[in-house]
Amino acid sequence: MEQANTEHSHGLEMDPQVEYSSSKLGMWLFLGTEIMLFGGLFAAYAIFRAKYPEMFLEQHQELNREMGAINTCILIFSSLTMAIAVTAIQKGKRMMSAILILVTLICGLGFGVVKYFEYGAKFAHHIYPDTSIFFSLYFMMTGLHMLHVFIGLIVLGVLMVLTWKGTFNEKYSTPVELGGLYWHLVDLIWIYLFPLLYLIG
Repeated sequence: MEQANTEHSHGLEMDPQVEYSSSKLGMWLFLGTEIMLFGGLFAAYAIFRAKYPEMFLEQHQELNREMGAINTCILIFSSLTMAIAVTAIQKGKRMMSAILILVTLICGLGFGVVKYFEYGAKFAHHIYPDTSIFFSLYFMMTGLHMLHVFIGLIVLGVLMVLTWKGTFNEKYSTPVELGGLYWHLVDLIWIYLFPLLYLIG
């Protein structure tokens, strides 16, 4: 009887490969919905820019290109460190992976600090979300992106601690890989936001 119960419990266990594939599929579906969300905002921006080209041309010059460029470099570098962190844990280099996740987290915090000063400068010049259609879209798009950065920082913090404690290794690294995919999405969205808002006149 005990043997039968043991066999039954083993039968209920999900195969690691199936679990991995299911997790990856779930994450890709989630990323797809996020892309659709930002895609709608990009479409709204394009429509209003076509309707009010002079206003968008004039007001986009109020944005700080240097700060935007710095944040672009920060996120691209953080995406690189996260990719190396995933490779490291897959090879069983736990400490190296934890350190690289920490570096990625610090980069994310740096991005937030730069964005804080950028927003602060806008508010100091009395530029708010209700100033115009352009700035409504600017604050909505960058604010939503910043929310995703904050969520990513929480995820990175948890992954770093668990990796440091040895929860993940070369045999089980799925959460680190999924966290990496999410962070790459954050980077990708900003790569589209930066030229759209700061560079295209």
